[in-house]
Amino acid sequence: MAAEYQNIFTRVQVRGPAHMGPATSGSWTRDPTTFFNYWLGKIGDAQIGPVYLGFSGLAAILCGFIAIEIIGLNMAASVNWDPVQFVRQLPWLALEPPRPEYGLSLPPLNEGGWWLMAGFFLTMAILLWWWRTYRRARALGLGTHTAWAFASAIWLYLVLGFIRPLAMGSWSEAVPFGIFPHLDWTAAFSIRYGNLFYNPFHALSIAFLYGSTLLFAMHGATILAVSRFGGERELEQITDRGTASERAALFWRWTMGFNATMESIHRWAWWFAVLTTLTGGIGILLTGTVVDNWYLWAVKHGVAPMYPPVFPPFVDPVTGATVPGVSQ
Repeated sequence: MAAEYQNIFTRVQVRGPAHMGPATSGSWTRDPTTFFNYWLGKIGDAQIGPVYLGFSGLAAILCGFIAIEIIGLNMAASVNWDPVQFVRQLPWLALEPPRPEYGLSLPPLNEGGWWLMAGFFLTMAILLWWWRTYRRARALGLGTHTAWAFASAIWLYLVLGFIRPLAMGSWSEAVPFGIFPHLDWTAAFSIRYGNLFYNPFHALSIAFLYGSTLLFAMHGATILAVSRFGGERELEQITDRGTASERAALFWRWTMGFNATMESIHRWAWWFAVLTTLTGGIGILLTGTVVDNWYLWAVKHGVAPMYPPVFPPFVDPVTGATVPGVSQ
């Protein structure tokens, strides 16, 4: 009988008439088309629609489409328009930023201009979608918590591709578009600046990232555990206390040592998630602009030890200067 309630992989789908939501205001109308999908109901609500995009939503999709087209066509051109090689090499293909000699100027299209154009349209798509998120929340009388959480992720994106390159005086400092090339950029970035693991804001970002996964998993597991009592109806449980909410709170007090309410756990999760990208962006922005080598910074401030040299000093045969030993 115990397995009957292990609803991690199973979900009862209760389906009623399509819910059209509250009325919208403004010159744009909501598309009334709705339908149900059983498989989507396995991971969320089975109802699809009604859809409302509005000007900002349509503009965001258009800008995003243009950006993806520019990136995709440049990647296809790099494999001589061979569809087989495009699919085969897609994880390794990239649209690279301009070379260092161009600085912040506008380079030719094939030497970084396409990257700038794709970055412009992608940034416009993201900012327009943020504006849509904010406006939809206000129109429905909601708080703007989702928009500001999204803004934290946009902060990290802008630091990587716009703010830090501006501060460094070169578009070449930005991240390429591509799967593995962007990971390669991250590894080279860390090596170039003395190991990013010694960056305290990177450490904070990782702590909040791991904390987010733990908090979301704990909260999700707690609500699933009391869903047999209606615990998934969290909003009703906040105002109309019932056995699900009280059992969940008691379980947290017993196992975690402090009380988490239906509201407070979401505040914890919101802050942990927002601070992941917020502190990460600060750490990236300080790298190369304020701190040139995070390992030497850590040694200076007593965070990391100065490792003894493995190889003794030697004389450079070209300059005749004595080169200090190399640490490992």
